[in-house]
Amino acid sequence: MDEREVEALRKVVASGWVTQGPEVAAFEREFAEYVGAPFACAVSSCTAALHLALLAVGIRGGDEVITVSHSFIATANSIRHAGGVPVFVDIDPETYNLNPALLEGAITERTRAILCVHQIGMPCNLAAILTVARRHGLPVIEDAACAVGSEIRREARWERIGKPHGDIACFSFHPRKLLTTGDGGMLTTASREYDAQFRLWRQHGMSIPPSVRHDARNVVFESYECVGYNYRMTDLQAAVGRMQLTRLPEILERRRNLAARYAELLKDLPRVRPPREPEWARSNWQSYCVRLPPDADQRRIMQALLDQGVATRRGVMCAHREPAYRTGGWRAGSTLVESERAQDQCILLPLYHQMSAEEQNYVVAALKRCLSL
Repeated sequence: MDEREVEALRKVVASGWVTQGPEVAAFEREFAEYVGAPFACAVSSCTAALHLALLAVGIRGGDEVITVSHSFIATANSIRHAGGVPVFVDIDPETYNLNPALLEGAITERTRAILCVHQIGMPCNLAAILTVARRHGLPVIEDAACAVGSEIRREARWERIGKPHGDIACFSFHPRKLLTTGDGGMLTTASREYDAQFRLWRQHGMSIPPSVRHDARNVVFESYECVGYNYRMTDLQAAVGRMQLTRLPEILERRRNLAARYAELLKDLPRVRPPREPEWARSNWQSYCVRLPPDADQRRIMQALLDQGVATRRGVMCAHREPAYRTGGWRAGSTLVESERAQDQCILLPLYHQMSAEEQNYVVAALKRCLSL
């Protein structure tokens, strides 16, 4: 962020309307246009978005939702929040995303939805997932928390994640994402009915939005049509998001260039496996995940890098290994060996769009030194 976001905030504060209002509505319109979706609804976080998406497709107590354990814990938690049971399937070790070949074997009479993840910005194999889902009449929700700006190729056309491929896509605007509002989320869909339900639920089930009541010439009393939630985005957040959206193309271009340069530099480290884009996918490169040699000590390598001033993160977590999930509340639809290997063998290298060539050179040189220790 820079002074452009500061100025956007200044205007909202001066306007006197800082909660959900005209800036949120404008952000929703602009985001929908950017991804190519008929409807976009802003909420307080991607976790909130996932929760509402699962409720909208009818997830209730005991319903099974197929997803991956290899994801930030909010993916599995959102299923639990809706009363559902996460059914974890393993990942494709090349893309770190749900392996579509394992879907059929995980489906039971209790399966009600598939929640796929575009992990660290790399699109999952939606075409294969949707083929299985449609055959079984299952809705598909996309956890696109990391994937703003990512694309897939469909029928010789490149389309952005968020355009309705599945039934609902959910985005995050946490500070780690390419587009941030401080925190926040968005749901996109082609369904007018889903969109109306999201808007009702996000604001306590209130029948009339404050903006309508504010502009009314006559006194209006709202009612509360259902038990809803406080999942609203503020106009302060939306103003930042609108500015960030205008900057997204330059950020994407820069990150893609940096990812390509990392791939070239890492050719000198043949035992380190860089990430690979399938020919039908374009990542936004939110994170750059490399796989270390199987005999490498992940923690030792990360500490040695940190000692040289290079901050890394471990491979994406597996929810089923966390204390909150050790007592159950989930089942495995397949072995999770690839998910666990990815967590244990991978690290995320520094990648940010202001990164210089010299900094990239330093990171790779430091990694080479650490592997030789």
